[in-house]
Amino acid sequence: MKLLLNIKKENDDLGKQVNNLAKIIASSTYIKNCLALLFIIFSLSLQAQDISYDDGKKYTLGGISVSGNTSFSDQTIVTYSGLRKGKEITIPGEDISTAIKKLWNSKLFSDIELYISKIEGNTAYLEIRLSDLPQLNDLKINGVKKSKVEGIINDNKLKKGVKVTENLITTTKNFLETKYKKQGFLNSKVYINTIDVKDSVQTARVNMVVNIDKGEKVKIKNIVFNGNEVLKSKKLRKAMKSTKKINRLRILKRSKFIDSAYQADLGHIIDAYKENGYRDARILSDSVIVNNDKTISLQIDVIEGEQYKFGDITFIGNTVYTNDQLTRMLRIRKGDTYNGVLLEKRIADPSKPDALDITNLYQNNGYLFSTINPVEVSAKDNVIDMEVRIVEGKPAYFNNVSVSGNDKTNDHVIYREIRTRPGQLYSKANVVRTIRELGQLGFFDAQELTPDIKNPNPNEGTVDIDYVVKETGSSQIELQGGYGGGGFIGTLGLSFNNFSIKDIFKKEAYKPIPMGDGQKLALRLQASRFFQTYSFSFSEPWLGGKRPVQFSTSLSHTKQFLFNPITRDADKSRRFNITGLSIGLAKRLSVPDDYFTLSQAIGYQHYDLKNYNTGLFTFGDGSSNNLSYTVGLSRNNTSVDPIYPTAGSNFGITAKVSVPYSLFSDVDYTALKLEREGLSEVLSDANNSDAVRTAASTRISEIDQERYKWLEFYKVNFKGDWYTQVFSNSKLVLKPSIEFGFLGAYNNDRGVIPFERFYLGGDGLGNFALDGREVIALRGYPNQSLSDQDGGTIYNKFSLELRYPITLAASAKIFALTFIEGGASYNSFRDYNPFNINRSAGVGVRIFMPAFGLLGIDFGHGFDPLPGQTVKNGWETHFIIGQQF
Repeated sequence: MKLLLNIKKENDDLGKQVNNLAKIIASSTYIKNCLALLFIIFSLSLQAQDISYDDGKKYTLGGISVSGNTSFSDQTIVTYSGLRKGKEITIPGEDISTAIKKLWNSKLFSDIELYISKIEGNTAYLEIRLSDLPQLNDLKINGVKKSKVEGIINDNKLKKGVKVTENLITTTKNFLETKYKKQGFLNSKVYINTIDVKDSVQTARVNMVVNIDKGEKVKIKNIVFNGNEVLKSKKLRKAMKSTKKINRLRILKRSKFIDSAYQADLGHIIDAYKENGYRDARILSDSVIVNNDKTISLQIDVIEGEQYKFGDITFIGNTVYTNDQLTRMLRIRKGDTYNGVLLEKRIADPSKPDALDITNLYQNNGYLFSTINPVEVSAKDNVIDMEVRIVEGKPAYFNNVSVSGNDKTNDHVIYREIRTRPGQLYSKANVVRTIRELGQLGFFDAQELTPDIKNPNPNEGTVDIDYVVKETGSSQIELQGGYGGGGFIGTLGLSFNNFSIKDIFKKEAYKPIPMGDGQKLALRLQASRFFQTYSFSFSEPWLGGKRPVQFSTSLSHTKQFLFNPITRDADKSRRFNITGLSIGLAKRLSVPDDYFTLSQAIGYQHYDLKNYNTGLFTFGDGSSNNLSYTVGLSRNNTSVDPIYPTAGSNFGITAKVSVPYSLFSDVDYTALKLEREGLSEVLSDANNSDAVRTAASTRISEIDQERYKWLEFYKVNFKGDWYTQVFSNSKLVLKPSIEFGFLGAYNNDRGVIPFERFYLGGDGLGNFALDGREVIALRGYPNQSLSDQDGGTIYNKFSLELRYPITLAASAKIFALTFIEGGASYNSFRDYNPFNINRSAGVGVRIFMPAFGLLGIDFGHGFDPLPGQTVKNGWETHFIIGQQF
């Protein structure tokens, strides 16, 4: 039996060379005889048997047999080879090498041999002997967390049944080592072993064991600069944003060496020099030194050069804007220290889409196709003269404006928020504002909103734009139960934030509810043995569909029963009912700018008490009415994501006022006040009999019933939040906030009402807010513990939060925070001191899921004692539901 060709998996390249030699020998009789001997020796190097090659002689293929360790049928292998019985072939020749090549390229076999089994006259019989590549039977990955295993399997395609080749093993090893080195594990090693599976199954199979040794993250012991005199090493180290040396006091930026981040930081060092006028600064060399304690040191040699200043700056090609206008926008003067980084940002700042730069000046006014290039024309005596060369191009107009990706939200809801219209002059500012407005709707994933500029045509001056949206769940359900106040409390809340009331009677629209018109509908039921609350609210953001005028209405009813200590159950003969109704309009303004909103509302609450003497009110029988008008002015220009804003501000001031009934009433409130003060002295005098004190108490209740038949008050609230990125392009956000509230009376003799007051402290959840009270959060203290039992008439609060996102995916947005805050509640301006506050600090986390809203937990430490105590309050845990801080 003569071996014609043999290819094994470890000699793939050699096999290709053998094939090429075979082709040459088969096609050239002259060189065939010259290389026959070399070809035989070369074949022997592939562990072949002895073989002699005749001159290329033609044979008829009499048959092909298959042998070896393979699970494929003979017919399949012969078909792969391209050989067939009865075919005339040349031995040795192109047919043989082509057959081997086809089998090898199938990537199913580890080694292939082709033999002449016998020759009968002009008929040759061949045998193909081969072995299958082993399949992956079982995979074990050691050295990483279980949660990471699935990712490694998917990234490297290590599914069961995959063919295990040397290339698969090598690429998997290289991929993992490179991955961990990028994460700072410079000494990571990956070892991969395969073990043959011995069982009754004929298919070649192996088990693979991947051992990952990440080692410790390599930390940077020191960063040493040589050659720097103008900029101190401390300043240069500060310029390196991600590469930091070991500092146990640093929390936000840990020391670790990641080569890609280090290379970027070398560029930041040069930028630091450019910002100080040293435009010729260069890094001569940098080296990594391995220390004995398994840390590294970085040595960076720089050359600083000389300092430059700006000289003459001229503008060329500008016709739309004058030189003076562009100079004011550039904000760089002759004689200023040269700052290359600042110059680039004033021309075009890529980190801020709405930056105040020359590029945006043009693009906000239609010149989409404009180009602005600053060019140095002279650097004599370290003074750099510059030309800002401008090609303005044609003004661009929007041709087609479209939206894609919305399956539930109706087109008109999106188009009414879009500030770009077909035929309108292009404005980058309007594109950026549109993205913000769409994100603020809450119907789309704010992180995925994309303006897709299409078909820009500089010659025609037209451009198309497609706003690509990705819808998220906009409805929420609240279903909870628990024990509190001596009994079980159940809550069912439904909030539909993209409702369509016009489809409410269309059966086919219930999927599961009518959606798509951007309206909000909320229903909430809460009940226990001691109270029942029902509420309904609805809002339409574009009343009439023409203008951004929001209409809202709400209706609520609450029943509260007094606890009977004898039966330990609710006494339904002693109750307190509240019925409330409100109607409001909110209009988006155009001045001072279109971020302002003016809101107005009329509300009415009816309070009905029957034998409800708890101390919460000064009377236990009777009723009270609250008819009020609320007007508010707010401005919200926060960035795209309403859950995690990264820039902008949100402030609002509201005034809630009632009718000044005392101006029209013939009641002598001065006399009532004096009478009440006298009766209060009777009550406080222990020498008076019970009958006298009871009569005094009854008369006080009658007086208060008269005073509060119609509530008379005015109330002012202010709240402001600001959002700032700590570092440029980072998602670490600083959020300072300030709040203030004041409740006053028109008539001092009538006094401040016992309703509508402020209760400070705790998580801010306003359960049992029966009397119109406002519950203000101040973490680190128990709920409502920082106000008197009757509440305060003044409060202020200051807070500072540092936020960092863990994930901002549409399915769940999660961010961590740390905070410091302080606040206090006061009974009058005589007591008011904005600096005498209760202070706290702590950490927390927020989770927003579309179906459940915002959830969170805070751990706050109160540094001051509660009113009436002398020891600081200490740690408190707060659970947050449905609020944003």
